Formats: sequence, structure tokens, C-alpha cells
Amino acid sequence: MKPLVVALEQYEELASALVSLAQGEPGIIERDRFPDGEHYLRVISEVNDRDVVLVGGTCDHDATLELYDLGCALVEAGAAMLTIVCPYFGYSTMERAVRQGEAVMAKNRARILSSIPRAKLGNQILLLDLHSEGIPHYFEGTIRPFHVYAKPVIVATARELAGDAFVLGSTDAGRAKWVESLANDLHVPAAFVFKRRVSGVETEVTAVSTSLDGETVVIYDDMIRTGGSLINAARAYREAGAGKLIAIATHAVLPEGALDRILATKLFDAIAVTDSHRNARGLAARGVHVKSVAPLFVPFLRR
Repeated sequence: MKPLVVALEQYEELASALVSLAQGEPGIIERDRFPDGEHYLRVISEVNDRDVVLVGGTCDHDATLELYDLGCALVEAGAAMLTIVCPYFGYSTMERAVRQGEAVMAKNRARILSSIPRAKLGNQILLLDLHSEGIPHYFEGTIRPFHVYAKPVIVATARELAGDAFVLGSTDAGRAKWVESLANDLHVPAAFVFKRRVSGVETEVTAVSTSLDGETVVIYDDMIRTGGSLINAARAYREAGAGKLIAIATHAVLPEGALDRILATKLFDAIAVTDSHRNARGLAARGVHVKSVAPLFVPFLRR
């Protein structure tokens, strides 16, 4: 029987791609809202004894709770196996407590999703390019977490936009190990910027690891949020002698105004992201290259 693919509303396009690639069947969800703001959800499709794929990122509190509610409803309707495809796991910035009394949001969200009842053949969650490698260890009980890497999509995109000869740059020396691994796969040199945090939302570049002489620099980061780190890194590479600048990120968080801020600098010859975050919708119309991550999850689905 074909797997049933269900999604949060903001992830229906990604779910459609999974339906096509995995030869699945799109699930039907009825949604409503009561006058007091309470949500109503009902799974219309037949679920009993079927493998079910639930697609959605924890982009905010509402999305997290809907993912949890739908997961529970699918298991209680008789799902044989539940696979949660979570392209963007939010709250990963708070993956550990730095000061006493801080809530570790990443751990708490993992606990919530871990508490979804177990399907007959088990539950698994697929997490894409996590900001912190340790997050899968926060999941508890019988759910099986898998860290899926977007490297195949990033490599192909870098080649498409920059050709064979370029320097792979990082926005932060803290990502040096991952960027160096990516550079090795691409057979290109790597460069890094060193920065210090000025405030909770602002950083400044203190040094660049290499001098450049007109080379194209592809700046990779796992996510673009406000764009501040990306812009500062781009300016540092340009001052170090870079030619063309291309930005590539897995997660396009980009709250309101962030993309305008990036585009206004006129620093970048191209910007590319994946469709892992719901905010990637509509970016293509503004000249951003948006790549699908759907193929990355297919090998983990039981068919």
C-alpha cells in the first residue's frame, strides 16, 4: 500500500514533492478554529495499517503543537509506522543552558515530539542540518531520530552557481569543521572569518583567514536569520580581495525585512536556499534560488 503523506499547511508543497518521489498518496486534513481560538484538526484519509509520513517544521509554537496533535491523531487512527519529516527544527539556538534557570527549548521540544504515542511499527523523526549536532540525543523513549544532511543539495547548488573554481567561505569559524568537510567534497579551498558577539543580535568580524585575489567566494551557513552575520562576512571577504560573492544556506528563516536588508547591500551575485523553512515560499519570485530537500528524505521512507 502506498505511504500516506500528511503535512502542515505551510509544508504542502514539500509534501507534494515527497508524494511524487515516494509514490505516496496525499492525505486530507480538515482544519477549523473555534471562536475562542482553539484549533480543530481531523484526519479524513484512511490511516489504519498504513505507513504515514507527517511533514512539518517547528517554526513556531503553533506549528510545533500542530505537528504534535497530528502525530497523535495519526497514531490513534491506526498508523502502522509514523515518520515525521522535520525539515527545520526550530529552537536549536537554545540547545543548552548557559545561565542558571534558562529553559533549554531544543530539549523541551524534543520531549514533546517524543511523547507522541508509538505507532504499531514505531516512530521516527528526520531532522535536517541541525544547528547543533547534539539535538538528536534529546529525543526520548522509542522514537528514532535521524540527522539528515543537505550536503548533496548544497554541493550541487554551489557547482551550479559558481562552477568548478571558487573558495568556500564560512560566516563563523565555529562552523569551520563542517565547512572544511564541504570544501573537501567540492575539492575547493576553504576560508573563514573570525567574529565576536557584540550583543544578542549583533556580531562583528575581527579577521579573515586568508587573502584573496578576485576569486569567487561561496559563503555557506546552515541558516540565514536576520542576515547580519552573512552581510558582515561578505564585506570582510570583499575587503580581503574577493570577486563575486554567492550566498548559500540550508534554512531561510528570514523574518520580515531580512531579505530586503541583504539585497540592499548589493554584495551578492546570487543567493540560494532550500525549501526547508516555510519562509522560503515566495523567495524565488524575488530572485532567490530555492532548492527542494524532498529527495534527501526518500531513502528513509519504508516502501
